Amino acid sequence: MGTPSAPPSVTASAYGARAHARAQEGTPADAMPVVPASEWPEPPPGVAAGDLVWAETVAGGNYTHKVLARGTELRLTDLTGDACAHLLLHCADRPWERMNTADTVKVLWNAYLGEGHLLLSDQGRVLASVVQDTSGRHDALTGTSTLARNAARYGDGTPQSASPAGRELFKLAALKNGLAPRDLPPSVSFFQGVRIAEDGTTVFTGSAGPGASVTLRAEQDVTVLLANVPHPLDPRPRYVCGDLQVVAYRSRPTAPGDALWDAAPEGRRAFLNTADHLTARGLA
Repeated sequence: MGTPSAPPSVTASAYGARAHARAQEGTPADAMPVVPASEWPEPPPGVAAGDLVWAETVAGGNYTHKVLARGTELRLTDLTGDACAHLLLHCADRPWERMNTADTVKVLWNAYLGEGHLLLSDQGRVLASVVQDTSGRHDALTGTSTLARNAARYGDGTPQSASPAGRELFKLAALKNGLAPRDLPPSVSFFQGVRIAEDGTTVFTGSAGPGASVTLRAEQDVTVLLANVPHPLDPRPRYVCGDLQVVAYRSRPTAPGDALWDAAPEGRRAFLNTADHLTARGLA
């Protein structure tokens, strides 16, 4: 479902173009943000419509971004089984502190993202935690696609093409948040899995199917950058990527006494580092 284009005779004048544009108000499309988010028709179970702060469907080959407050939960859903949500996180007011995939993997002794995993910065602090996961098909090792790779594989990788690369879309999302290409580290991705075989090779395991979801909790104020593009290891010769549903709502950050806080010594230290930093700034 999309907005129909008008015949040239309708938009031949500025008055006609304005009238046509205004007539489209309220016309839904398959992939679009809902503003205000409280008008999203299906809030997650137990979430009041008034607590929604972000509701959007991101088409394959597109991107989105948002600054989320500490304690906000972000639910991503693979609507078709072909979405691949590539994610970057930056501290909202300190973009030099950003998600570090190497530390996210090595500090927690686990290369496979899932419920209970923490997304760490290079300062040893928690940017977000994975609080729910029905997919189990994610990747913290490969990163996203590049212009050169997509040009070689699909014939083009520019943002305006039919096969945009993830890094090129990240550049646009970054620019809209005052960030530059040098501010873009390796990303993690959700809904298209990767495993490491006994011989050290990378094995693409694909999707868990339509409807799988993962929920992240922001443990600091974060800038979220999302690119919904095919996984670099997807073996299909065509550029295939389905719609991604993005819903965020007010909740509360992980606190002492919560099971996740004390799930592992390394995680507890990361939460303590985060609390120490926020307390010193009067934010916790």
